[in-house]
Amino acid sequence: MDEQSDQRRGFRVNDRRRFTDDAAAATSDEAAAAPVASSITPGDEAPAEASAGGSATARDQPLTFSAFVLGLSTQALLHLGEIPDPTSGRSDQDLVAAKHVIDILGLLAAKTTNNLEHDEQSLLDSVLYDLRMRYVQLVRASAAKEGS
Repeated sequence: MDEQSDQRRGFRVNDRRRFTDDAAAATSDEAAAAPVASSITPGDEAPAEASAGGSATARDQPLTFSAFVLGLSTQALLHLGEIPDPTSGRSDQDLVAAKHVIDILGLLAAKTTNNLEHDEQSLLDSVLYDLRMRYVQLVRASAAKEGS
């Protein structure tokens, strides 16, 4: 191997923010005259939106516990057939997968006891209760179908 292939190649990011190091607003002349550059090499993590120069989106926002719980509940509803699959547009039931996601939420509730804010605990409890009731109704309905 030659030496060039052994070296890590990166790319350069110019920081053109409108603030100086002491958090004072810089004039547009100062910001243009003194961009701060940093080098990012492969393996370093950088948001795709930031490196592409895109605007901030919901994906750039930090994940909250409530958003995590709602994401898991959406997965469970998808597996219960309550909402259509966004890729196919069909509503398919997979009760085993739904039970798995509901069990994950139950585990999360057990492991976070006395560690959540009131709103987070309330959300988790209500989502878990609702999903469990929907699951039980579907299991009973499918058992009744098989019994007939």
